[in-house]
Amino acid sequence: MSMLSLLIGYLVLGAAAGTLAGLYGVGGGLIIVPALIVVFDLQGVSPEVAMHLAVGTSLATIVVTGASSAWGHHRRGSIRPRWFLAMLPGLILGAIAGVFVAGSLAGGRLGTLFGIFVLLVAAKMALGRGPRAGSLQPGRLAMGLAGVVIGAVSALFGIGGGTLSVPWLTRCAAPMPVAIGTSSACGLPIALFGAVTFMVVGWGHPLLPTGALGFVMLPAFFGIVLASVPCARLGVFLAHRLPARVLRLSFAALLTAVGLKFLL
Repeated sequence: MSMLSLLIGYLVLGAAAGTLAGLYGVGGGLIIVPALIVVFDLQGVSPEVAMHLAVGTSLATIVVTGASSAWGHHRRGSIRPRWFLAMLPGLILGAIAGVFVAGSLAGGRLGTLFGIFVLLVAAKMALGRGPRAGSLQPGRLAMGLAGVVIGAVSALFGIGGGTLSVPWLTRCAAPMPVAIGTSSACGLPIALFGAVTFMVVGWGHPLLPTGALGFVMLPAFFGIVLASVPCARLGVFLAHRLPARVLRLSFAALLTAVGLKFLL
């Protein structure tokens, strides 16, 4: 495949990922990683590095899309700086550790873990289990440890962290807008340090395809970022015109199919 055809393919992928992210309210690895695996397979990328390349590229795209989201929440005052700063060291350490764990795993094993994680998220959505409000008042140590766990799991699977950080912050008595806003800020250091570490860990790998910078595929990064941001607005438009139950169950079905594909 020529570089032009690949770039066009990545633009289409970004458009689809952005639309689905806006439609279902999630982004990052849950949509981009599985789509990249399909594209990398068509491109002939070695299965030994395809999963790592997909996760690293997903984190790189979240740096850009997450920054836009975090800035929007900041302008609305929905980010709690004290909580973000308390979690920040743990988020960075966890993200770096998560990448090294991913780097130590074979591509098939990492894909299996990703499939299990996606199925758990699908089950949670199908059952309608949202985060429950709590009254925890954690100190800096507890917030830092939570940051380590959230950062490690998010970097391992190439997601922005909202799947874990929103429920945690809600348990800490944060109103939902504040939990989502603070979570969007937490996703930035996870994505940034995770993507850079994936570049370092994968640097010079003999099986990497043309256009890869470590475990980040640059043509895919640019294509997804260019197309996903405007197309996310289309997804939001559609989301406000479809019943919430239909959206929740259809996305749970999509994630179930993705999870089973990775497992089987």
